[in-house]
Amino acid sequence: MKRLFAVALGILTAIGGFVDIGDLVTNALVGARFGMSLAWVVLVGVVGICVFAEMSGRVAAVSGRATFDLVRERLGPRAGLLNLVGSMAVTFLTLTAEIGGVALALELATSVSHLLWVPVVGVAVWLVLWRVKFAVLENVFGLAGLALVVFAVALWKLGPDWGGLASAAMHPSVPVTEDWAVYAYYAVALFGAAMTPYEVFFFSSGGIEEHWTPRELGTMRANVFIGFPLGGLLSLSIAAVAATVLLPRGIEVETLGQVALPVVVAGGKLALAFALLGFFAATFGAACETGLSVGYSIAQYFGWQWGKFVEPLRAARFHVVVVLSCIAAVGILLTTVDPVMVTEYSVVFSAIALPLTYLPILVVANDRTYMGRHVNGWLANSLGTVYLVLVVVASVAAIPLMVITGAGQ
Repeated sequence: MKRLFAVALGILTAIGGFVDIGDLVTNALVGARFGMSLAWVVLVGVVGICVFAEMSGRVAAVSGRATFDLVRERLGPRAGLLNLVGSMAVTFLTLTAEIGGVALALELATSVSHLLWVPVVGVAVWLVLWRVKFAVLENVFGLAGLALVVFAVALWKLGPDWGGLASAAMHPSVPVTEDWAVYAYYAVALFGAAMTPYEVFFFSSGGIEEHWTPRELGTMRANVFIGFPLGGLLSLSIAAVAATVLLPRGIEVETLGQVALPVVVAGGKLALAFALLGFFAATFGAACETGLSVGYSIAQYFGWQWGKFVEPLRAARFHVVVVLSCIAAVGILLTTVDPVMVTEYSVVFSAIALPLTYLPILVVANDRTYMGRHVNGWLANSLGTVYLVLVVVASVAAIPLMVITGAGQ
């Protein structure tokens, strides 16, 4: 039973990380515009995040130290600071998008403007991060996020042309109404949504919080290889229902409500209730992950005391960073910026920051000083090298594609 509940960290990472506001919006948007022709990007992203999450979890379990603690020591303070600034900026932007996503979910449930919910959500996220135990955070939001399985159920109830969906996924092509630049832009966005940097920060730091040792490597790998593929399947379900309901009608996804529309068509109000629960749990869980990740990365780099298990007075600077991040995110959202637009930009900028996140992990995972006999094997190194090339290509291409396509317009 204890090992079963240990897998909850992987479930939370999958639901709150892989299927966060970025994935909800991006997969639905892509499904409504391109059908299943970009499904291959999700599969590539699942494998990539599994490769690097396993590395970061193994580093945490073997060395007993988290990502940025080792990055500064291994790469030096200057290179470490570059990684810190780039990764933290993207993580903070994602935190802003997640808080906005929670507010939008509450707006759908209550018909009260999301702007009124934003301060409430910001305070709620901070209180949860300050007072709620890590195990409760994992289990409640991770398991509640499984309500998003309603998208898979909705797909089954819709009875789509399964052969057509499979053919589109296995033989990707650019629709006649789109061009290659827009297709490539959304491929980069989906890739960035799948491999957002905070996922590995949260995963490795959570391992330190839960005192992983080399004995827990099996549990850690179960977290990775159950959690992230589950998130990938849910992402594909979101894209598939959008391709089935929205694409034939020419409906583009511009709001969170439109993401839920296919579920309503398939299952009515009850299905919508499950979708709203899933939206809330996934985005609130991701807001907690990103809020913690901002605090983790800064505290680890500067060598401060950190962690939810540590009394607030002993980790005061860590908690101050977390609360200031929540306040700043709420302030940005109260300017009336569109949370969906923030989400779309956050996944693209995630792609830009990917090399800053994953190169240090690959370097440390190959260092016997930290890892001993648990250094990367040939398979992990081969996959890590291939994915490092892919993240560099995505990072270099992101800004030019954004400019050329007008952010996918």
